[in-house]
Amino acid sequence: MAPLHRTLSNRLLKLPPFRPSWPHAARFSAAADGGAPVPPPSESSPPIDAGSSIRKPISLWPGMYFSPVTNALWEARSKMFEEVDGAGASGKAAPPPASELVPRSPARSRTSIFYKFSSDYVLREQYRNPWNKIRMGKLVEDLDALAGTICYKHCSSDDGTTRPLLLVTASVDRMVLKRPIHIDTDLQIEGAVTWVGRSSMEIQLEVTQSTEETQDSSDSVALTANFTFVARDSRTGKSAPVNPISPETERERLLWEEAENRNKMRKKKREESNKDGKVEDSSRLQALLAEGRVFCDMPALADRDSILIRDTCFENSLICQPQQRNIHGRIFGGFLMRRAFELAFSSTYAFAGAAPRFIEVDHVDFLRPVDVGNFLRLKCCVLYTELDNPDEPLINVEVVAHVMRPELRSSEVSNKFYFTFTVRPEALNDGLRIRKVVPSTEEEARRVLERMDAESCQTSS
Repeated sequence: MAPLHRTLSNRLLKLPPFRPSWPHAARFSAAADGGAPVPPPSESSPPIDAGSSIRKPISLWPGMYFSPVTNALWEARSKMFEEVDGAGASGKAAPPPASELVPRSPARSRTSIFYKFSSDYVLREQYRNPWNKIRMGKLVEDLDALAGTICYKHCSSDDGTTRPLLLVTASVDRMVLKRPIHIDTDLQIEGAVTWVGRSSMEIQLEVTQSTEETQDSSDSVALTANFTFVARDSRTGKSAPVNPISPETERERLLWEEAENRNKMRKKKREESNKDGKVEDSSRLQALLAEGRVFCDMPALADRDSILIRDTCFENSLICQPQQRNIHGRIFGGFLMRRAFELAFSSTYAFAGAAPRFIEVDHVDFLRPVDVGNFLRLKCCVLYTELDNPDEPLINVEVVAHVMRPELRSSEVSNKFYFTFTVRPEALNDGLRIRKVVPSTEEEARRVLERMDAESCQTSS
């Protein structure tokens, strides 16, 4: 009997050469070989099947991060990039210059992904966690991938070509889980560009899941997320203008107004810096630090129901690999969000002593890009807890990503992530108590105040 490895090698040698076949239904532009035409500007593309790429191989483009959904989205983008790459070589007309920007309706960029969890076992297993719940980290990763695809669709011309832009995630606003997401029920994510500045775009995404309890379509919305992307010229790296937006329906105009107000609030917050606020912060800092000083100076007398921030910390490190890069050759933002979420989840698990339940992504900042080969260090801590509601104590977690370059002896913050968790009701019914978290340094106290103020602003708006 021939050795198993030799038998497998012989079989592999006889395989026919791989010729990728892209699904025409998911293309954003007309196929050169007579494929499906581009949907008219007033129509949105058919939903992309999230499991469409799991069971068949796809071409390994340089700069491509793989997950079940990102595979399907790369397929949907494929023709756009094929035409852009082939334009120079074949002598075709170049993509439209920045001076020919054309207003686009939100409907033109509207895109959706459908997860057939009820019938697709292979797909379902990709998203199941140890407690038979949805892996929220993977879902957050998919939201970023879909938002990027929507941006490309908004920036592309009618024939699928686009100017050579780098479209990168700038920030993620509050992302609140409105109701539980079930792993065995079909799920859909749908979104569109809702607001456009000169070089920035806001994309709103909705995660919907219909059950017997949600007869009304508005009740089926489980999560809403707002992503901000910015466009940069791929040659110069400077900000680049994008197609303006032209809301057509009443709902589109309402979403535009909401996004415009959020943008104004962000600008106002950046400009705010008054002395009265600094005086007030000083007294608040001292109040926050009072209990922390007892821990440091008289630990035997410290409150046993409290814990220092520094004692809740966890971290992990990784070298960013080529397999995690996006089409621009940099590390895929959704991958960073998933790694941050899963570290935050694990840290909360260790802090609470019970499996956490995700409540919301408070905010995500993408301060600088992360490149292949970077040494990435993720540091996580519980910043503070909110114990006013004993039935749902809130655990606020911070994750800060540092890009380190040992050769240059440098370390820079690339991302900041803020998450809120609670614990499951059955754990509280069994007598579990969540401890108060207190800072021991002024730097920690300032971070706590900054997040508390940001939370109060989000709640009031």
